[in-house]
Amino acid sequence: MAVFEIQEIEFHNIMAQEFAKNQIVILKFGSEFCDACHALESELEDLEEDNENVSLLLIDCNDCQDLAEQYHVHRLPTMVIYKDSDTILYRREGVVLSQDIEEIIS
Repeated sequence: MAVFEIQEIEFHNIMAQEFAKNQIVILKFGSEFCDACHALESELEDLEEDNENVSLLLIDCNDCQDLAEQYHVHRLPTMVIYKDSDTILYRREGVVLSQDIEEIIS
C-alpha cells in the first residue's frame, strides 16, 4: 500500500516496482486547481488505506503533460486501474465513490 505523487521521469520505474509486488495500481490524473480531482483523491486515499494490495499514483497533468497525452486524458479527473502491467481493469473520467472502486478491484 503506497501513495506516490509522480513526476514523469520516475513513472515507469515506480509502475514496474509496484507490479513486481503484485499491487493493483490506480493512476489518478488531476490538477491542483480541480475540486473534483481533490474529491476523487480523497476517495482513493481512503480505498488505498483499506487495501494493502493497492498503490495509488497521483499524476498532476500540469507537471506531466506527456503522460496525460499518452493516457489520452481529456477531462479531469481521470482514473485508470491496472490489475497488472498488461491488464486495465477500469478507466473513468470524473469522480467515483470508493465503494464502487472497491467492487472493481475485488
